[in-house]
Amino acid sequence: MTTVEPAAAVRLDPAELHASLRDPALLSMNFLNEVANRFPDAISFAPGRPCEDTFDLADLHRYLDAYAAYLTDTKGYDRTRVHRELFQYGRTKGIVHELIARQLAVDEGITVDPEAVLVTVGAQEALWLVLRALRASDRDVLLAVAPTYVGLTGAARLLDFPVRPVGEGTDGVDPDDLLAVVAAARAEGLRPRALYLVPDFSNPSGLSMTVRGRHRLLEIAAEQDLLLLEDNPYGFFQAVEGERPPTLKALDTGQRVVYLGSLAKTCFPGARVGFAVADQRVAGPDGGLLADELSKAKSMVTVNTPAVSQALVGGMLLEHEGSLLRANQRQIGVYRRNLDCLLRGLGARLGGLDGVRWNTPAGGFFVGLTVPFPVTDALLDIAANEHGVLFTPMRHFHDSDAAAHQMRLSCSYLTTEQIETGLDRLAEVITARL
Repeated sequence: MTTVEPAAAVRLDPAELHASLRDPALLSMNFLNEVANRFPDAISFAPGRPCEDTFDLADLHRYLDAYAAYLTDTKGYDRTRVHRELFQYGRTKGIVHELIARQLAVDEGITVDPEAVLVTVGAQEALWLVLRALRASDRDVLLAVAPTYVGLTGAARLLDFPVRPVGEGTDGVDPDDLLAVVAAARAEGLRPRALYLVPDFSNPSGLSMTVRGRHRLLEIAAEQDLLLLEDNPYGFFQAVEGERPPTLKALDTGQRVVYLGSLAKTCFPGARVGFAVADQRVAGPDGGLLADELSKAKSMVTVNTPAVSQALVGGMLLEHEGSLLRANQRQIGVYRRNLDCLLRGLGARLGGLDGVRWNTPAGGFFVGLTVPFPVTDALLDIAANEHGVLFTPMRHFHDSDAAAHQMRLSCSYLTTEQIETGLDRLAEVITARL
């Protein structure tokens, strides 16, 4: 009997894999997702997760029933077609695009053709598809307000799309720095395609743009022939009662803004549903909407967004008369309470300490804290192991050492009791190093 020697196991040379897989930006996303699981007993100011107080399994069944009833009563589908809509592969551009367009009109004053709405597997896919479409040649570069959401940086790395940072400034975006970055890129023979930003309660800094800054940014975009990629996961979560500032898309009269929407914070992350409003027209005899071009790429990446996930968020929209603002009233109250607790707690424990300061966001999930010593992953390990508290080093959101002494604190996922205890522990970490 012939003995077959086992073949040697394949060992891949990392140099023969795409360079982005070794990029710190990709490591950061996994780090941010996993750090809380590594230290389950620590109080974590790290994740930007929505609160879980309003999660209820009964809601999922009700939302699904509501969407099925909508298909029957409003769309006129028979039983066979309803089953096909929910169980089969579906339309690449999505099946709840009309409901999302209605929500944008109700909550944001954005009037858009439902065909310009592409429903995606989370906002991250929407972002990736837009970047894929805009990266047409080696001359193309992307601009991003720094500090920048790490998901943007990582997606750009996967697409070999260079990112140039633009300063935040007092109006959310420093217009002079934006113009300087555009001019410098063009002087190098490069073509700036778009500016990515989170105008409302930005991740990670928590800062927001003024209305004046929004108008000025749209003027610059028109003058410099730039698209604006507006990411808006947190816009409903204003810290005080009052009128919310308009989105860039609501102010956009020249179709300069590609609007990236996430339903993770306003519905629930487990559905993994996001969308892009891409109503720009593509020139030529076969030209249509940019959303149609993005759907071509999506068909080769995820094929379609799961119909059951879409039905769940569709049912939630239907239950609240098309308004996510109405659906999130309880959550808004929780986030206001938590942000107030965090800011008051920082003042009580760290106020007056030399070199320690923090910003005061007008809403959202995040506060940026600056300390007079480096904030590293090694310090995070010490904080977790010795003090039982987690935070996010802000360097994960910068390509430089500009944020070496900063940390991001998220208050969305915690109770006020956890925030108070966590701040006691964080104060121990900080005062021990002053």
